[in-house]
Amino acid sequence: MIGCKASLHFAKLLEPMKEWTILIVDSERAACQALAKCLSQDYHVLTAATGKQALSHLAASEVDVILSNLHIKDMTGLDLFMQSRVAQPEAIRILIAEHKDLEGIHRDITEAAVYQVVRKPWHPTALLLLVRRALESRELARRHRYLSRTLKFSDSIWEKNHEASHQIIKQNLEFDKLVFVSESMLQVCNLAQRGAVTDLPVLIQGETGTGKELLARAVHAFSTRRIYPFLTQNCGALPDELLQSELFGHKRGAFTGAISDRLGLFPAADGGTVFLDEISDVSPTFQVSLLRFLQEGEVKPLGTEKTRKCNVRIIAASNRSLKEMVEAGNFRRDLYYRLRGFELQLPPLRERVEDIPVLAEHLARRYAESIGRKIPGISLEVMRRLKAYHWFGNVRELENEMRRMVALAENGEFLELKHLSAELAAIELPAAGDEFRRQQNILLSGNGTLKEVIEKMESQVVSQSLLRNKWNYSKTAKELGLSRVGLANKIKRYNLEQTLTKMKAVGGKHG
Repeated sequence: MIGCKASLHFAKLLEPMKEWTILIVDSERAACQALAKCLSQDYHVLTAATGKQALSHLAASEVDVILSNLHIKDMTGLDLFMQSRVAQPEAIRILIAEHKDLEGIHRDITEAAVYQVVRKPWHPTALLLLVRRALESRELARRHRYLSRTLKFSDSIWEKNHEASHQIIKQNLEFDKLVFVSESMLQVCNLAQRGAVTDLPVLIQGETGTGKELLARAVHAFSTRRIYPFLTQNCGALPDELLQSELFGHKRGAFTGAISDRLGLFPAADGGTVFLDEISDVSPTFQVSLLRFLQEGEVKPLGTEKTRKCNVRIIAASNRSLKEMVEAGNFRRDLYYRLRGFELQLPPLRERVEDIPVLAEHLARRYAESIGRKIPGISLEVMRRLKAYHWFGNVRELENEMRRMVALAENGEFLELKHLSAELAAIELPAAGDEFRRQQNILLSGNGTLKEVIEKMESQVVSQSLLRNKWNYSKTAKELGLSRVGLANKIKRYNLEQTLTKMKAVGGKHG
C-alpha cells in the first residue's frame, strides 16, 4: 500500500510544471510558434530563431530541455547541442529532423548527447509525452546518483589495492555523522583524520551551526582515545568560578552552593577528549588556568591545594576568529598557539552549495525514520530553493527546515513546495552568476583575441571534465587525452580550483 501511494506521489511530482524551462530553436516562425503553443501550457517556454539567440538564452537562464530543429540559421542543431554541453550540461537535448536528414549523422548525434530524435511531422500528444518522460528520466538518474555515490571519499581511495582501500574505507566510515560531497569539506575531513591520530590539541573554527561538535566527535572517534570518554562543555556565558568547577572540579564548601565534592570534566575524561565550545568567550583569568593545564597537564580542584595529573586531549571550537581576537588583544597569543595544534576551518553551508541536496535528503530521511514515517524524496522545485537560500544558520537551520517539512508531509509523500516554510517558498530562483555569464559571453560572442577565446574554451572543457569525474585526475586526464602532469599544469594555469568552486555554487548541478 505504501509503495502504491509513493508511486502516486512520484507521478504527481513529475507532472508538467511552469518552473521547468524549455528552449525551442527553429528558424521557421510558424514551426516555432506551433511548438511553443504545444508546450507553453505546461512549461515555461523560451524561443530562438538562430543559434546565436539560443546560446544567449543558455548563458542567461537555466534551461531544462533544448528542443531544436536540425537546420537553423548560422549553425546546425547539432552544433548548438555541442556548445550547449558546456553552458548547460544537465539540459535534455531533443532534435527535430526529417527522416532523410538522419542518414550519416549517427556519430554526430551521439557526440552531441542527443536524448531523442523527433521526426517530422510531429504529433502534440507524442511530443508532450516525450518531454515529460525525458524530465522523469533525468529526475530518476539524479536520485540514482545520490543513492549510488560514496558521499565521503574521493574516487582515488577506491582505485588503491583492495586490501589497503578496504582498511581506509573502514576507518573513514567512523566519520559517519558527516554528510558531504564538496571538495572543501573533503579537504577539512582529510586534515581532521590526519590530526586525529596525533595527540595534538585541535582548534575548530566556523560559523554557528556548521557542525563543529560533530567534527570534534569524529576526531575523537578516529583517535587512539576513542575507548575513553568524550565530554563537552559550552564555555559561553559561564562565570569563571562555575567554569573552573565544571572543568577542574571542587571540594565541598569551596564556594557558596558547593554542598558536595565534584570531580570535574578533565579528571572524569582522563585518557579521553574534552570538547570546549565557544572558547572565544572565556575570560582572561580562565585563559591563564587553561594555559597552565595545557602546559602541565595538572588539575587543582577549587578549595584544595592538591593537584593530580590528567591525560586529556583538548578540542576547542569558536565561531569567531581567534587570530583576529589575538591581534585585537582580546585573547592570549600563547594560549591560541597551544590550542591550534591542528586548525580546522569549517566552511559555511552557502559556500558549499553542492552539499545541500545530500544533506537535505539525509536529514529528511533520518527524521522520518525517527517518527516512523516514509518519505520517498524531495522534489526538484524544493531542492532548487534550498540551494538558492543563504542559510545564515547553516546545517542547523537546514535541519530544522527538513524536520518541519517531514512533520507536515503525509506518510509516503514527497516533500514538495507546499511543505516549505513561507520564507523559502517565496525565493526567486537566481539566473546564472555574473562570472559564469561573462565567461560564456566571451566564448559565444567571439569577443576578445583568438588566444583569449581559445583559453576560455579550454578552461571550460577541462572544468566540465573535472566535474564529471568528481576531480579524479586519472579519469579526467584519460578523458582529455592528457598526462596527469599536463592536467595539473592546466588546473594551475587557469586557477580552476577556485573557479570551479564558484561555478558549482552558481549552478549547483554537480553536487
